[in-house]
This record gives sequence, C-alpha cells and structure tokens, in this order.
Amino acid sequence: MARAAVGTDVALEESVAVVAALLDKWHPDNGSLSLFLGCPDGGGAEAGRFLCAAADLHRAMLLLATDVADLQGRGEWLVRAHELLEAAMRRLQLELELLLSELRYNAVDGAIAGHGVQDAAVVGHIRVVAKAMMAAGYGMECVSTFKSHRRAELAGAVHRLLGFSPSQHSRFHKLTWDQVDGKVQSWHAAAGFAFTSAFSNERLFCHSVFAADAAVADKLFADIASDHAAELLAVAEAAVARAGRAPERLFHVLDVHGTLAEILPATVSVIGDNSEVITRATDAIRNVGEAARGTLASFEETILKATSKAAAPGGAVHPLTRYVMNYLVLLADYEDTLARIYQQCRGANASGYGSASPDSPSALNPIDRLVSVLLRKLNAMAGRYQSPALRSLFMANNTHYVGKKVRGSSKLDGMLGEDWTRAQRAEVRRHVDACVHSAWQDVLAGGGEGAEASVREAVATQQRWVAADDEMGDALRAAAAGAVVPAYRALYRLHGAAAWLTPGDVNAMIGRLYAGPRNAASGGSRPPAGVRRRDAMACLSPLSTK
Repeated sequence: MARAAVGTDVALEESVAVVAALLDKWHPDNGSLSLFLGCPDGGGAEAGRFLCAAADLHRAMLLLATDVADLQGRGEWLVRAHELLEAAMRRLQLELELLLSELRYNAVDGAIAGHGVQDAAVVGHIRVVAKAMMAAGYGMECVSTFKSHRRAELAGAVHRLLGFSPSQHSRFHKLTWDQVDGKVQSWHAAAGFAFTSAFSNERLFCHSVFAADAAVADKLFADIASDHAAELLAVAEAAVARAGRAPERLFHVLDVHGTLAEILPATVSVIGDNSEVITRATDAIRNVGEAARGTLASFEETILKATSKAAAPGGAVHPLTRYVMNYLVLLADYEDTLARIYQQCRGANASGYGSASPDSPSALNPIDRLVSVLLRKLNAMAGRYQSPALRSLFMANNTHYVGKKVRGSSKLDGMLGEDWTRAQRAEVRRHVDACVHSAWQDVLAGGGEGAEASVREAVATQQRWVAADDEMGDALRAAAAGAVVPAYRALYRLHGAAAWLTPGDVNAMIGRLYAGPRNAASGGSRPPAGVRRRDAMACLSPLSTK
C-alpha cells in the first residue's frame, strides 16, 4: 500500500508540474490566441500534450482521493492540483469559445462552415475539447459555453437574413403595412433557411460534438433552436394579424401559409412531432388558414356591397368585373394553397361562407363561388338600365369578359372546368341574341315604309353603345347583320323605292356599330415577367362600397 501511495504521489507531482508548465504558456487569462489554431503545427502536438496533461492530472487526483487514510498529508497537493485543473478547464473553455467563433452558418444552405479554416478540423477540435471537459467533471461549463455561442450564432444568422430582430414582431401593429410587407418578404427566406436547413445542421452538429451522450445533445439542440423557432413563427402570426382582412393583402397571407406548410415536414423531422414548436407551427398554419378564409369572405361581402352612382356607360365592362377577375386570376396561382386551406375546414363550415356544405365544391373552391357571386351581382346591376337591349348588352360584355379572363388563365380555366366554360359561352350568346332582338325589334317586327326610319333610329340609339373588345364587337355585328339584313331585304323588295336605304346600306351601318374601346378587355393578360403577384395587385383599382 505504501509503495502504491508513493507511486500516486509521484504521478500527481509530475502531472502538476507538466500542467503548471503548460499553463505558464497557455494560461486562460493570456490573450485570445488559440492553442489549437494558433500554433505553427496547427495545434496538433501542443494541444495533444495539454489535453493529455489535464487528463493525467484529473486521473491522479481521483486516485489520490480514494486513499482516505492518508488524505491529510496530501491535502496541499490536492489543493494545488485542483487549482491547476480548474485553470486548465478554464483554458479549455476559452478554447471552446475560440473554436466555436470560427464557425458560421452558410446563408445559402444553412451548413455550418469554418471561417478561414477547415470545417472538419474545427469540429474535431471542438469535439475533443468538449469530451475532455465533460470527463473532468466540467460538463456544465462546457454545455453552457456551447449553448450560448450556438444560440448567438443562430440568432445572428436569422437576424442577417431578416434584416431585423425577430422579437420586433411585437411592434408590427405600430408599423405601416408597407414596412411590415418588407419584413414579411425577408421572413420567407429566414424561415426557409432556419427550418429546412439550419436547424437540421445544428442538430447534427450537437450530436457530432456530444456523440457520447445523445440525451445531452438533444437537450442542447432543443435549447438552441426552440426559442428561435418560436420567434420566427411569431413573426408570421404578427404579420398576418397586421394584414387584417384587406383583400389586396390576402396574397401575403397565402404566401405565409405556403411557407409554413412547406417547412412543417422538415421541422417535424428535425425537432420531433411532440414538441411545443410543432404544436405552435400547426396552430399557426391553422390560424393563417382561418385568416385567409376570413379575408375571402370579406372579399365576397365587398363584391355584394359594391355600388356605383351610375350604370357603366354604353353597357361597357363594369370596373367591378375587371377588379374581381384580375384578382381571381392572381388568386388562381395559389390553387394548391387554397386547396390545403379549405381542406382544413372540411367537416366544419368555412368561415363567412354561409350555409354551404363543407363537402360541396363551393366550400372547397372559393374561386368558383366568387365567380358565381360576381355574375349574380352583375345581373342585379343590369337592372339599372331602362333599356332591355342595353341590359342585355351589359350582361353580354361582362360575361364575355369574365369568360375571356378565365380562358386566359390556365389555372383559372382548370379550376372552373370545361363544363363551366361551355355554359358561360352559351350564356354570352344568349345575351347577345337578346340584345340584338330587343335593339332591332321595330325593324324585325315592323313593315312597310316605317322600316327605314326604324333602322335609322336603331342605329342612332346604338351609336354610343360599346363592345367589351373586338371579339365581342364582331359577335354583336354578326348577330345584328344576320337577323336584320335578311328581314330588311325582304321589306325592301316588297316596298322598295329609290329613296330607301338599300340592304347594303343597312349592312354597312351595322358594320360601323360597336367599335368600342380598344383593348377594353385584355382577357388573357398576366402581370409582366419579373412582377410579383403581390406587386401586380397594386395595379388593381379598389372596389367602392359606398
């Protein structure tokens, strides 16, 4: 026993001497030069000696401490050894800080990359330092240092992409919408970066460094990522709340929903499906979906309440028709997002959509419903015209515009379907025929010498009437010529006189009608390349509900 005790004393003395010599050079209070990165040999040999010396010292202390019978005579050595071990661990803690400071997130793919050094080498150094500190009983200091540095780095990476601190979401209600909009745009990039790449890489990093204890690695990752995830979700929720139910802001809400739905699977994979983050993300998706449905319900109400002091002159396309259809063309680009949102409310009535069954097409396809609401509103607006012919012309122009916008958008056309398109074409034709019959009824039903006067009167009346576009003008003129010219020709042959208009004259007069405003309906037009859907909304005239 005495011989073993002597051996332990010698080992402790030697370890104390070696560690003391190394600390003279690498004391934790001496500058910020790294033991691992600042040596000419890359830190391999010197760092190895330091780690071995610290481990030998700790081992010798443990051996000495087990010999309770002779502790009193070795107390001074143990105190000195403990002081040196603590200094060595503070040095390793400093090394951990310096090494962690070398790592940065790659803003493109979220990878954790070295700053001017080899990534694998830095990670390897961090791993051995963490292992040494944990083995020496300084796990709390190691974990605390690692966590604070990684939290700060992740926060900095998110901040750089956002352009603001996520905690500022609490002030969104004090900002203008344009200011919030700019922050929302950067949020999409930051959320995608964090949830789909950075968190995953951070988890792998934690498990690489603390490979010996998966529970410690999991806890560390949760502590590093959870608060950042919660703040990013809070930014989205605050932005949606600030958007309110303004129809022109719906596209921002749908974009947020799309991003949340995209990142959720990756978040579940990395964080786990039982975490508070996943619960909050799921709640956020549901709340954003409810906000979108509420906005669409508000938009429907806006259509129903839209008024104007006078009917559209000459039966032209109403501004309401243009606004709603341009809106729906943009909205159709969100077909998949809308399908997800309305699937969420399947089995429960969609907010703001009356008594529609959640299983009915109108409950799951808001665009179909909004088109139907618009057409009913237009039918009601047509009643402002006293002339039956002008009422039919108004409906012909507006239903034609609606159909042309639908056909000009492949997504909108696909959502409404071929049956709707065929029925809509038939409806336009019915309105055209009704307009022609009513406008020329005196000629078609009359006879004798009054036919010429009826033609002149009908032409004079229709001089100020307009067609939605050249296609509609051609359809109106063809229908009028097809109905009027043969009837007039028969009367001309029966009552022909030199003073009468010839059938050719009547045909020419009809051919000059319905010139209409050029390019009145750009049926298939889309926002120019490079213009975002949200920006295109700024070009739409707002609806008047007064």
